[in-house]
Amino acid sequence: MIRKNYKKRILAVDDAAIILQRITDALGKYYMVITVNSGLRALRFLEKEKPDLILLDIRMTPKDGFETLREIRAMEDRADIPVIMLTGLEDKRSVMEGIKLGICDYILKPFTPEDLRERIQRALETSAESPAQPEGTEEQ
Repeated sequence: MIRKNYKKRILAVDDAAIILQRITDALGKYYMVITVNSGLRALRFLEKEKPDLILLDIRMTPKDGFETLREIRAMEDRADIPVIMLTGLEDKRSVMEGIKLGICDYILKPFTPEDLRERIQRALETSAESPAQPEGTEEQ
């Protein structure tokens, strides 16, 4: 049974408190936003919970967004979570690395609340349209 008031859950991961606040301000009315300030905390959260989407900063210490994403992709029952990378870097190598790791989008900072919401909506719609493949079957 689906609850009528269910809000999709977004995990926002960024080491800058101001960015986490901007994300919460932009999305809080539409989604349940969970914020963590490091890749390590994101991984701990993911051990217990499965959000509908992850917003993940690239530049963080000690574990950057790519390292964090590699570990997420290796987690049982978490590899399919849509991930949007957030970054201040406009760097082709970073984009290509993210694509190899299966990101669904890439947003440059500073972002507008409208752009952030539109991209999240698109990512959630796309992930809902692509049903998981049963294990041991191949796409034809």
